[in-house]
Amino acid sequence: MPGAAFEIEAEATPPPAVVAPEHKDVRTGRSPGQVAWDRLKKDKVAIVCAVIILFFILVAIFAPLLTALQGTDPTTGLPASPDRTNTDLVDIDGNPLVGMSPHHWLGVEPRLGRDLFARWAYGARPSLIIGFVAAAASTIIGVTLGLLGGYVGGAVDRVISWVVDFFLSLPLLLLVLAIVPIVQLRIAGGNDLTAEELSTIRFWVIIAVLVAFGWMGLARLVRGEVKSLREREFVQAARAIGVPTHQVLFKEVLPNLVGPIIVSASIAVPAYITFEATLSYLGAGLVEPTASWGRTISDAQNSFAIYPLWLWPSVIALSALVLALSLLGDSIRDAFDPTSRR
Repeated sequence: MPGAAFEIEAEATPPPAVVAPEHKDVRTGRSPGQVAWDRLKKDKVAIVCAVIILFFILVAIFAPLLTALQGTDPTTGLPASPDRTNTDLVDIDGNPLVGMSPHHWLGVEPRLGRDLFARWAYGARPSLIIGFVAAAASTIIGVTLGLLGGYVGGAVDRVISWVVDFFLSLPLLLLVLAIVPIVQLRIAGGNDLTAEELSTIRFWVIIAVLVAFGWMGLARLVRGEVKSLREREFVQAARAIGVPTHQVLFKEVLPNLVGPIIVSASIAVPAYITFEATLSYLGAGLVEPTASWGRTISDAQNSFAIYPLWLWPSVIALSALVLALSLLGDSIRDAFDPTSRR
């Protein structure tokens, strides 16, 4: 019968094979850090900010080389220096006689005739050193105390929490303005200090103060995260089989806090750089002869109408560096945030 033949032929025809789609890029087992790094590489804002930060780091490192590229000063026959004065380049009222030139790329400083490009290039050093060193030290302290308070609990947690609340209640700026001269007098011990010694003392005092008052926020953040992580199954399993406490903290708990720690540190760096510039502007930070962007802004504000070139390079550099660090911190935060679509 025709119908039966059709049924037999249909049954004999094998069904078409189902071919699974090819996956050219199969990634399994990636850590949160690898995922965040992949997202950062695709973030154009993060790349631009990283280039800007790298530029200022290179300027600070190679400041002597960059300054030497200007050549020698025709009036003295010496290469430009951030500390060398040259009153032959200013008039009787202190106004510069030369502007931007091949030997002085940003002109010279009013009254003293110091090379402004050398002051600008060397001025990047204290800002970057203070920002990164203070951020690294305060991060270590905050993570350590946060781990102890969140994991151990009990009296240790209460003491750390009380210390955090006490430090957070203090007016930081007013306290720093009072601490810097007191420490300076204590170290001097009644002896007369040179300008270089005074500037060095203030440099380390600023770092110490920023570290002493900069760890509380991260400690509180880490403490809350650790309290949540210590109840997770993998931590309870490690404790049940007798893994030592320090191994549980550094091998089980700490790797899960890398994201918040990196984000906190990246936000702390621009905050510390801004704070150092503010202290130098108020006269409680770095002093002569150390070149500093904040100090330059403080000295140049009264001469802005006469010689704006003295003020603008430091203002632009400080603003660009702080903005780049802040935006990079936001990009890092978004990269570690699985809910972000950036």
